Amino acid sequence: MYEHDHAAATATTTPAAPGRRYDLLVVGSANADLVIGVDRRPGPGETVLGSDLVVHPGGKGANQAVAAARLGARTALLARVGDDAHGRLLRASQREAGVDTGGLLVGGAPTGVALITVDPSGDNSIVVSPGANARLTPEDIRASASLFEAASVVSVQLEIPLDTVAETARALGPDTRLVLNPSPPAPLPDEVLAACDPLVVNEHEARFILGDGAGVTPESWARDLTALGPRSVVITLGAGGALVSDTRTGEAVRVPSPEVRAVDTTGAGDAFTAALAWRLGLGEELTEAAAFAVRVGAAAVTREGAQASFPTAEEVPAP
Repeated sequence: MYEHDHAAATATTTPAAPGRRYDLLVVGSANADLVIGVDRRPGPGETVLGSDLVVHPGGKGANQAVAAARLGARTALLARVGDDAHGRLLRASQREAGVDTGGLLVGGAPTGVALITVDPSGDNSIVVSPGANARLTPEDIRASASLFEAASVVSVQLEIPLDTVAETARALGPDTRLVLNPSPPAPLPDEVLAACDPLVVNEHEARFILGDGAGVTPESWARDLTALGPRSVVITLGAGGALVSDTRTGEAVRVPSPEVRAVDTTGAGDAFTAALAWRLGLGEELTEAAAFAVRVGAAAVTREGAQASFPTAEEVPAP
């Protein structure tokens, strides 16, 4: 079934593109992150005591939707959660951020969860049970045609089945732009690569896609990635900002990031991608949108957590 509650219009600050109801439609995952602090991670057959359990809303799709809505984007989420307490937590966090949850499907499996142990150094170990995320099907995409027709930009990741990602690419209208962050990285069909505008990757994801032939510089990765078919590529470089490559101009441009004191990088990539996708939906050029997105990502790393760290438009550092 569908989630029937819709976000209040007062949560948005910017009108959608002419003829469009949403600046951004996010298609992706929604997880509950179950976090326990430990003095050390257990070995095989060992039990250790940990801190009290903390549960946070997460998943790359849900994170991106919250990040975009908090900035002021008219945002919708197409995802699947279970009919359970974790699903209710995720639906509530989306509504609180101002996301339209009319496309949030409920049922089919328990809500996806990430079981996370964190040691005193900050290193973590994560086990993910995809749950309902794995039940977001191509049929769900086809049944949501009205959402795609209403969106200026569609953003998708790889925490849902790859055939669902491929169907998302097929569902795009002629004037709708696809932003893909291939995380966790997986081999991508040619039809999906060809639809990306842009393909957004970090160094690890770029090297995975390019394989053993990957070069040593972001510029070489961008050149080789665009040769695979995307209309544009954005490579995130952490504190180094981002590199933008657009087949329309044939140029690779570095976009610097402001200097900030990083506290927690969790979710920063989702904040960057959401901000980038939103600004593209408003009609900005890719380099201009990336310049805004690196400032959003920089703001996100100055706070702990994922969704809790995402800034409002007023909290984004000035250029």
